[in-house]
Amino acid sequence: MAVQRMDNVGIVVEDLDAAVAFFVELGLELEGRAEVKGPVADRCTGLDGVHCDIAMVRTPDGHSRLELARYRSPAAVSTGPRDKPHNILGTHRVMFAVDDIEDTVDRLRPHGAELVGEMARFEDSYLLCYVRGPEGIIVGLAQQLH
Repeated sequence: MAVQRMDNVGIVVEDLDAAVAFFVELGLELEGRAEVKGPVADRCTGLDGVHCDIAMVRTPDGHSRLELARYRSPAAVSTGPRDKPHNILGTHRVMFAVDDIEDTVDRLRPHGAELVGEMARFEDSYLLCYVRGPEGIIVGLAQQLH
């Protein structure tokens, strides 16, 4: 077997504390923080002089994780505005199942979350929405209807 599981999704941010606070408010648990630097980090990333702070957050079921990273060096590179549309090429969102979508959005607003579009109902199955969080990260939310 080539793949055992998906271990994590990495997201580079400027404000690590704000990103951690956002995802903890969403319901993820802070697994830990670490400082990463040295030859292994340089070789793995293909960059020279890597020095970054990371925070690992995981879903309550323990199956999914996000690695949030703030680069001290080399400086993070911006690829343009942070309010990019949803149909941009590349990774564009991370999706989470939630119990109460309206409550979740209300709790995330003080952490900078804004709806990308509107809440939408998919048949009688789901309420869905996308919110833009810190650093312009788009987070999808899905509430299964009973």
